[in-house]
Amino acid sequence: MSFNQIINIGDRRISNYDPCFIIAEAGVNHNGDLQRAKEMIEVAADCGVDAIKFQSFVTKELILSNVGMAEYQKANLKQVGSQFDMLKKLEVPAESMIALKEFAESKGLVFLTTPFDEVSLDELDICNLEVYKVASTDTTNLSFLRKIARKNKPLILSTGMTYMSEIQLVVEDLKSINQDIILLHCTSNYPTPPDEVNLNIIRTFQREFEIITGFSDHTEGLGASPYAVGLGAKVIEKHFTLDKNLPGPDHKASLEPNELIELVRAIREAESYMGVDIKYPTLSELGTRASLQKSILARKTIKKGDEFSEANLNTKRAGGQGIPAIYIDQLIGKKATRNYSIDDIIQI
Repeated sequence: MSFNQIINIGDRRISNYDPCFIIAEAGVNHNGDLQRAKEMIEVAADCGVDAIKFQSFVTKELILSNVGMAEYQKANLKQVGSQFDMLKKLEVPAESMIALKEFAESKGLVFLTTPFDEVSLDELDICNLEVYKVASTDTTNLSFLRKIARKNKPLILSTGMTYMSEIQLVVEDLKSINQDIILLHCTSNYPTPPDEVNLNIIRTFQREFEIITGFSDHTEGLGASPYAVGLGAKVIEKHFTLDKNLPGPDHKASLEPNELIELVRAIREAESYMGVDIKYPTLSELGTRASLQKSILARKTIKKGDEFSEANLNTKRAGGQGIPAIYIDQLIGKKATRNYSIDDIIQI
């Protein structure tokens, strides 16, 4: 059983034949300031993305108080401390998420927020989310994933830090609950060095699971996203911030507004390059085809009743007139119905 190949999220449709769904990952880059969060929504809408995503967590439900910062968090914050203290300052309650959701939708964006714990997941019911985005930290959290899948909303699942065997187990388990799942390739390193991006995994997911795929991109700058589109990614997620110099764990690895605009442009350009998967002469090629492709001509004098053969037929450009050269085998052995001089266009 494969997963659904058309998934509706709000007024957007995601499929292999629709435009890429671009998510601006605001994450915790609002630094706990709801006014800044609203400003990020406004900027993201102006940049042309489809959706904006935040993060929802109750710190005491998410992490033990003595767990240290990840290495990238230490580097970006230039300090050492506990994740608990860092994240506690960035909590946004579900009630506040309602206001952000309404504001995002007023700007034409799909609103997403990632629940990181079961309390947040249930509290977010009041937001009536269109879709659930699951972070890589919970890719292997099977009981939590089942609870999200049972919300009966589309599910976008990142896959950083996992083995293929783990993803196979999770995907097989969830598809009996929910077939509206999108699988994002992801490398959970901020920023991700080029030799750890491994975009070919996108094709592996498509082949193994018959599922819509995407890419959660943590590379620097525009990075790997346009290339992921070339491999069939239909959802792109990228962190953004109003200012990389703001304090916080994710600002340094995020795009500023001018870069986000350029990312959207590059993705849409990549999609334009990709086109469709049916081979035919494009509209602009039709005139060129007539001028440059060859037709069948007489190589020498041919009398009425002579059999056509490779010895008496030739091919040259003829301005689109006559029989295309590809049909020469259908002429061989047939008899001429008129006389031909050298370079006359063969007619039937």
